[in-house]
Amino acid sequence: MNLAERIDADLKQAMRDKDETGKLTLRAAKTALVEARTATDNQPLTEAEAVTVLQKLAKRRRDTALEYEKLGSPERAQAELAEAAILERYLPRQLDEAEVEAIVRAVIAQKGATSVRDMGGVMGPVMEQVAGRADGKVVSQVVRRLLTVTG
Repeated sequence: MNLAERIDADLKQAMRDKDETGKLTLRAAKTALVEARTATDNQPLTEAEAVTVLQKLAKRRRDTALEYEKLGSPERAQAELAEAAILERYLPRQLDEAEVEAIVRAVIAQKGATSVRDMGGVMGPVMEQVAGRADGKVVSQVVRRLLTVTG
């Protein structure tokens, strides 16, 4: 069962269970997947493309939750985080910082990078290896920290 089929099945279950948060979140995910498919001349999305769409939705929810926290609306922030949690069930397990650091160290050694000026040459290969499993901001921070230490 592919990602879109899982979302469809879970949406039907959320409707049966009268789970409003689940229903709204999964409808939004389904809509985003359909929009992404129509943007590619109605070609079916690969699993990687579908995961990318869901990652963007989840990130948007987390970012919105942060903004609500800053504005002093914790209940709205919690609602956004609940939606993000539902979306994250369909995403690959995210690497923790230690796992990202191990990958970055290996690429730095392979490339012979020695300073922050080499950051671009390190980021590309690292992002290929962690595609969909780590946030680019986290990767960038780890690369910068390690190149600053070594440089």
